[in-house]
Amino acid sequence: MGIQVEYNPDLALRHITEVKKGNREETECLPVNMKVGNIYDFLKRGQRLYWLHGEIPLLETVGHEKLSSPIASIIIIECTHFLIDDDIWTKGKYKIVEIFKDKEIHFNGFARIPKIESSLSKKLFKWFNGLKD
Repeated sequence: MGIQVEYNPDLALRHITEVKKGNREETECLPVNMKVGNIYDFLKRGQRLYWLHGEIPLLETVGHEKLSSPIASIIIIECTHFLIDDDIWTKGKYKIVEIFKDKEIHFNGFARIPKIESSLSKKLFKWFNGLKD
């Protein structure tokens, strides 16, 4: 048996209704009424690694690697691994940088895509990066 570690390029949390159903803790779910600049706690099962030197996407998941488009851009402030009944967990804090209210593409892998104002610039950016309208 080796060391099982999962590298996550994003933070994927469940919908808050999972708390109301009794399936998840509040920190395993997306916060209600997210606000830019606020800091929130998170909890994930498993030993997970996150990038700490920049923004990553915040996603919603229903499990089994089924992920939404990015809901927000966040910065992981801290994360810690610990044991509960021989299961490894990861907990931490993240700060909301921006909340996305559109269907635009905001990340290209780990790179945050800068805001583009004009529609011609958007079309050129998409064409240059091989993206479809």
